[in-house]
Amino acid sequence: MKKWKKVLAASSLVALGLGATACGSEKATSKESDSSTTLLMYQVGDKPDNYDQLMEIANKRIKDKIGVTVDLQYIGWGDWDNKMSTIIASGENYDLGFASNFVANAQKGAYADLTELAPKYAKEVYDSLDEAYIKGNTIEGKLYAIPVNANIYSQQMLTFNKQYLDKYDINIDDINSYQDAEAALKKFKENEPNVVAFGIGQSFNASANFDYPLGKDYPFAIKLDGKSTQIINQYEDKDMLATLNTMHDWYEKGYIPADAATSNTAYPLEGNTWFMREETQGPMDYGDTILTNAAGQELVSRAITKPVKTTQQAQMANFTVANVSKNKEKAVEFLGLLNSDPELLNGLVWGVEGEAWEKVGDNKIKLLDGYQPNMHMAAWNTGNNLILYTQDTITDEMIKERDEKIANAESSPILGFNFKTDNVKTEVTNIINIMNRYKASLNTGTVDPNETIPKLVNELDKAGWDKVRDEIQSQYDEFLKAN
Repeated sequence: MKKWKKVLAASSLVALGLGATACGSEKATSKESDSSTTLLMYQVGDKPDNYDQLMEIANKRIKDKIGVTVDLQYIGWGDWDNKMSTIIASGENYDLGFASNFVANAQKGAYADLTELAPKYAKEVYDSLDEAYIKGNTIEGKLYAIPVNANIYSQQMLTFNKQYLDKYDINIDDINSYQDAEAALKKFKENEPNVVAFGIGQSFNASANFDYPLGKDYPFAIKLDGKSTQIINQYEDKDMLATLNTMHDWYEKGYIPADAATSNTAYPLEGNTWFMREETQGPMDYGDTILTNAAGQELVSRAITKPVKTTQQAQMANFTVANVSKNKEKAVEFLGLLNSDPELLNGLVWGVEGEAWEKVGDNKIKLLDGYQPNMHMAAWNTGNNLILYTQDTITDEMIKERDEKIANAESSPILGFNFKTDNVKTEVTNIINIMNRYKASLNTGTVDPNETIPKLVNELDKAGWDKVRDEIQSQYDEFLKAN
């Protein structure tokens, strides 16, 4: 067992011993009522068009395996945060769901402590998780989620529309940074002046080898060079400044849309309205395979950051059990089944067997005409990607490379660190309000960073940046001592 799991296991031994008799009686009671138990589960996103068919098939198997059924209710992305906040604040009874505002709600006690429940009722899944998942979802020594085992590491890619690479004979083999893409953008723009060269908008954040204790929108970061444990403002870092100068240069040359800082314009993967975009990829993407499938046309990418296991990735798709649930053990048992039963999970993620796909090997499938975007659930936020069947286009060599990359990816120095903002809430609010005024224009190259960053830093100083940084640093130093 991995070191981090040993720590969690040791911390729960006393609780397990004290609760043995009670758990035994609860389990007996649960068995008697299993036949009528339905777990209420919330999921984010849009409900598949064939939801009823998918869930009828799934619930038949769930009932057969663990004696319960699941009432899976979808909440759209636009309503998700508000509705889940209301559900949690009101104490409404539900059993499990996709995590909402994970760290804050775990700290408030909204989610059940799974430290002892996960190894007991979802053992196969728990034992198979990369240590980074456990570490990233442990808060103050307790585990609060069963994550979807998927892209435990990620890296930022510059992704190119291959039709344009071929049409204009543009070579991208030597691109390993933003700056390296200059020649490709120049050649494309000369040939296609009316097509967007770099498709970005107001939500874009320029990438660099940092990790962020409060997320990329905040001006707090730590460098991923292994040499420092100091929290810095990434906008004052020389490498970030060089990148922002590149963005400004591209903006002035017309490679970036003139309205990028205020635009929500989408550049569809499947379209020809863009030449280059930025994408996040992980091991389960099998290079550009998944991206190309989504686009319906060939796309090719070049990495501009190194692969890193981060807290953000570990918490990307978490399922939690509600602390108000009266069916905690069964909820965990269901998550264990969902993440370990290939028949159940593949029927949800790929769609209905025989209509959307057919097996062409033990773990290989061929997609059929019935495989449509709105006729299945998403792989990234449904269940364990390692037990998903792979398309027949995914070779054994690609799977081997996937596993090697997962094993070799570095862990962020702040993996598992969750900053508590209690002492600096006012300052954090003031800082994000300032960033909302500066971030888009800086990152899209709309303004000159050499003129704008000093103004930003001055405002951040007045808003209490030093106080927040010192609080993050103090908590991080304690985290390092404990780990």
